[in-house]
Amino acid sequence: MLTPFFNIGFADVADILVVAVLLYTATAWLKETRAAFIIRGIFILAAIYIIARYFDLQLTAWLFQGFFAIFLIIIVVIFQEELRQIFERIAVWSLTSKPLRPLRSDAVDIMVGTLADLAKDKIGALIVLEGKDPIVRHIMGGIELEGKISGPLLRSIFDPHSPGHDGAVIIGNDRVTRFAAHLPLSNDFRQLANVGTRHSAALGLAELSDALCIAVSEERGTISLARDGRLRQLDNVQELGLLLRRFLQEKYPAPGERKISISLLRENWLAKTVTFSLALGLWYVLVPGSSTVEVNYKLPVQVQNLPAELHVEEVQPSEVNATFTGPKRAFYFFDPTKLKVTVDVSSAETGHKTLRLSEQNVQHPQDLTLQQLNPSTLRISVRKVAREQADKG
Repeated sequence: MLTPFFNIGFADVADILVVAVLLYTATAWLKETRAAFIIRGIFILAAIYIIARYFDLQLTAWLFQGFFAIFLIIIVVIFQEELRQIFERIAVWSLTSKPLRPLRSDAVDIMVGTLADLAKDKIGALIVLEGKDPIVRHIMGGIELEGKISGPLLRSIFDPHSPGHDGAVIIGNDRVTRFAAHLPLSNDFRQLANVGTRHSAALGLAELSDALCIAVSEERGTISLARDGRLRQLDNVQELGLLLRRFLQEKYPAPGERKISISLLRENWLAKTVTFSLALGLWYVLVPGSSTVEVNYKLPVQVQNLPAELHVEEVQPSEVNATFTGPKRAFYFFDPTKLKVTVDVSSAETGHKTLRLSEQNVQHPQDLTLQQLNPSTLRISVRKVAREQADKG
């Protein structure tokens, strides 16, 4: 069973690592979203299918085979928004254009000071810091500005007498790119309890992208931050400054900080181990498991439907050598002890009889092909029992 691992090559290692990285990226991205429950459900169904195959539950396995036949269509329907985001991220990674400039250190200080003043005066505000994901399709309306970040500019935009004070300010490329923009609203009512529309908009965009959204409540004078589908209220402006700088460091690391370190392997080591094991298992089943192999089994002979007045004295031979061919993975999911040769003797007569065996006499999985039976004939000796003995039987 472990033979394929001894013949693994560089291309196989690269193949496994690429799949493991893709699986880990997908699971890490989806685990904090509502899609995580759907992913768990799919894994549970896959486990049930494997169990059904192992215990030869043919009806259950047949139903699941039909389900997995349209699995890709189901994935597209369920995860259409998530798949769109994945393709957008791939497109962003593949762009060769000049990357966005991160916020200057003094711009972070300006934002922290301005937001602290707005919270103190209980003036509502909503600011979005772009990450790597495109957010244009999530934003409606707004006015382009391309202005330098400054305290007077932000205060004038969020002034209650300003026409655009209810909208969001979008900050990207170290500039205020748009203001009075409208963001998608979240439906996560658990996190949105006792908060207003600004917080719903901040969480809504944070659920759909990697942007960082800051909301100031005009009722309570508090500052909340939404990121990666999570909304949290901050205790003080120092925490805001720390989280802003941490966000910028993650999204726009300095060149010297982009080197791979051993800490990357230590983080989330359990999830990485699980995804690597899953990728290794998929490779083992799909790559070496797709090759056609030939396996021989010794199958016992069972007599069925024998009339009550008859008795089988002898079956020669009592075991038959059967040769099966099929993909190697087909031999992973069934119990060979369940293979047997059955002979119907409902029309048998007393004496010696020779029966020819065929594939109909052998019960086996559908994805295996019976190549040969040796011997292909059986000799059965049948005698009639006394009526008293038959009645007792």
